[in-house]
Amino acid sequence: MKSFSIVFTLIFSFTLVMSCGKADGDVNFKLDDTDDSLGKGTTVDECLGFGESTLVLSIQEQYTTLPGKISILFKVSDTDGNPVSGLNADQFTIYEQGRNDDCFNTISTSESQARISPNSQIFATNTLLVLDLSNSVLSSSLEELKTASTSFVDNVMPATTQPSYKMAIYWFDGENELHELHELTASKDELKEAIAGISSDISNDPSTDLYGAVIKSTDIATQVLNASTEDDKIGAASVVIFTDGTDQASRFTRVDAQKKVDEANSNITFFTIGLGSEIDTEVLSALGKTHSVFAGNKEELETTFNEISERVSQQANSFYLFEYCSPKRDGSGENNLAIRLRDGSREGAVQTKFNATGFTGGCE
Repeated sequence: MKSFSIVFTLIFSFTLVMSCGKADGDVNFKLDDTDDSLGKGTTVDECLGFGESTLVLSIQEQYTTLPGKISILFKVSDTDGNPVSGLNADQFTIYEQGRNDDCFNTISTSESQARISPNSQIFATNTLLVLDLSNSVLSSSLEELKTASTSFVDNVMPATTQPSYKMAIYWFDGENELHELHELTASKDELKEAIAGISSDISNDPSTDLYGAVIKSTDIATQVLNASTEDDKIGAASVVIFTDGTDQASRFTRVDAQKKVDEANSNITFFTIGLGSEIDTEVLSALGKTHSVFAGNKEELETTFNEISERVSQQANSFYLFEYCSPKRDGSGENNLAIRLRDGSREGAVQTKFNATGFTGGCE
């Protein structure tokens, strides 16, 4: 990772810019409440005259690299919170406002060499696949589950191994333990080998400790997220739980399990997959607060797993590292920056600021 200097320091409490008027000294910022949905960004100034936003750009972090590169990691979603993936640099427009500008000036994306760059250097995503291997699954739908789980791994994990994308697989039955099938790894081959090795005699307890599995997997996801966000990295995690029934062990309560999910870090997403007629769709929909799917029979399992894998992938791929070379130079101090995104008929924008101290020509 390059030696970035983090722009967002104590001098900036991520405030809302309320006026685009020319300042006598540096750019004039008025302190106000921020919009949490924009992360570390703020609402764009009215002088830009943008329309109503139907896309949300939530800034996760921002860096500068001499001689003049600005790097911004942000997540894109629609106003319902659904992730937006597959964007490219041509869909973004950059605006800057310096101390001598009444409002913002458009910065050419070609002249500034704007690009979407690999975000692996500052972003990590982890997935926990949690499988119900109670007796009802092992005796009637194990092979279908193995096929669906293998497909899930293929769809979620990148085609080539990337250290920033990892997955772990756990399973549960009636015991007071979340069993590890394979530890967190970036190798999809290792994950698929672990799935292939699941046998019908893997479990010693035919009951189902669903609520315990939810609680324990959330704790593990929290630990994984904390570990992956060390050294100034940004991270996200997903918990995907499959079951073909309801909680039978009664070791933990539904209230406790739901509370654990509801109070988890906002960067942890929760998905549930239910199979058959014995599941409680209301419970699984609440526990899978990000998205839930249900298969009527084992033949539909792979389809439902594929639907969830697409959702998980979209979550991970909705984070973008947007970079460009600023025309501002050393001595200009702090400058306003706005980024506008257009995706078909949808659009959104976010505003922040950066310090151009030390900026010179030669940025690539």
